[in-house]
Amino acid sequence: MSRNHSIRSSLLKLPLFLLLFGIFSVSMMVPAVYGTAVRELEAARAFFYAGLLGMIVFTLVAVAHAGRMPRHGALGPLMSLLSAFVALPVMLALPFYEALPTTRFINVYFEMVSAITTTGATVFDDPERLDRTLHLWRAQVGWMGGLVMWIAASAILAPLHLGGFEVTAQAEPGRRESGSGGQRAHADPRERLIRVTRALLPIYFALTLLLWLLQLFGGETPLIAICHAMSIMATSGISPVGGIENANIGIPGEAVMFLFMLFALSRLTFSQDTVTATQGGLLTDPEFRIGLLVVSVVPLVLFARHWIGAYDVAEFENISQAAQALWGAVFTVMSFLTTTGFVSEHWATAQSWSGLSTSGLILMGLALVGGGVATTAGGVKLLRVFALYSNGVREMQRLVHPSSVSGAGAVGRRLQSNGAFIAWIFFMLFAMSLAAITLLLTLAGAGFEEAMIMSVSALSTTGPLMQHAAEAPIAVLELGVAAKIVLCGAMVLGRLETLAIIALLTPDLWRS
Repeated sequence: MSRNHSIRSSLLKLPLFLLLFGIFSVSMMVPAVYGTAVRELEAARAFFYAGLLGMIVFTLVAVAHAGRMPRHGALGPLMSLLSAFVALPVMLALPFYEALPTTRFINVYFEMVSAITTTGATVFDDPERLDRTLHLWRAQVGWMGGLVMWIAASAILAPLHLGGFEVTAQAEPGRRESGSGGQRAHADPRERLIRVTRALLPIYFALTLLLWLLQLFGGETPLIAICHAMSIMATSGISPVGGIENANIGIPGEAVMFLFMLFALSRLTFSQDTVTATQGGLLTDPEFRIGLLVVSVVPLVLFARHWIGAYDVAEFENISQAAQALWGAVFTVMSFLTTTGFVSEHWATAQSWSGLSTSGLILMGLALVGGGVATTAGGVKLLRVFALYSNGVREMQRLVHPSSVSGAGAVGRRLQSNGAFIAWIFFMLFAMSLAAITLLLTLAGAGFEEAMIMSVSALSTTGPLMQHAAEAPIAVLELGVAAKIVLCGAMVLGRLETLAIIALLTPDLWRS
């Protein structure tokens, strides 16, 4: 018993990046076993050997690291997180490349960066080109990347007041967390990681398993069901059939997926382990309420446009078509707001009903807004939008009543006094990043419209935008090496956010 405790203690003293390396190496045995079961022996062999090699390297490095005292710096885990998104895809791409030797390594590296950052962009437009084992690996890497962000949000980003937590009252200078929250802020980062992992891993796994079983009961095949379940929970939008519109799951299957997408609107849907928690629970959470408002209003506007401006579209005589159009809009809006990027089977009907030949700007706008803080969703986050909205309402009140005193209430007091200013700074940094990535892509040979769509897709971690935001899908495979490298950097930047990258470059924080 004491020996097991000693081994576990030694493992926990290893650097976070090395632990992630070992975990992903062990996870390669899953596609190895699956490939053997479905008789895709070449792919199974590639994953088995790569996983075995990774475990050997992990063991050797772990033995060499034994006895060293870990450093509990504030930015150590954040640097490990950045290293995981940049360096781990090289290791993850090796078995993929061995199983698919007809492509270049840069394409496979792009695929793995896209998966681990939960972006879901793909260079393989034709799903038939990949074996079932490779489809499972793409979805699995995306699922594990989403789990990493679930855990990192509470254990790494929240104590550093990054990832959306910078606008909360607890991030205000001179403001200290009370009770257990204050103890959390000064706790050992490894203890936080262990505690959060133990709390969230069973929830994440159970929700994924439940969604998989519900899809199986609906008649879906096991592989497609598990890939879509993992993609919904990680908001990666990865599909082995090119999207759920090709899966023929119908409205009941999409409705089940819709319910599980709610977990990307607010952290409170599955945990209260961060400072975003409110006394009133989920019903008073501004992120959840704004998300539901967007999902309600945007589809209704698209639906009403049939009578307002779609004069060139023939009237539908069937009420069921109208219902399908409304549902297609509701599901797709929720999907892109949570940066999942799945398109409803009836989205084409919704477009025809509204009279919009292409709705790229709407989808891009939804992806830019993004989901909740400390979820797997990307974008600028609903909490920052709420901070700007609250500030705008307060300024309008002061125009009418200049001497009034703000009564922010319990919800408003969650934001620090200059929370809107910090949110606005983030918006400006996001806009500057968007402009810089677009400029680099145009210099790499992409057209302006394509460069803009790809930049929004990468920074908001909504890869399917490249397929649905333009009139014709963007062929990522045809891009040059420079453009793919820029997109890889943009996906990492979108996943960690600009403020986190700036924090890593701040000398004062390194000295502390």
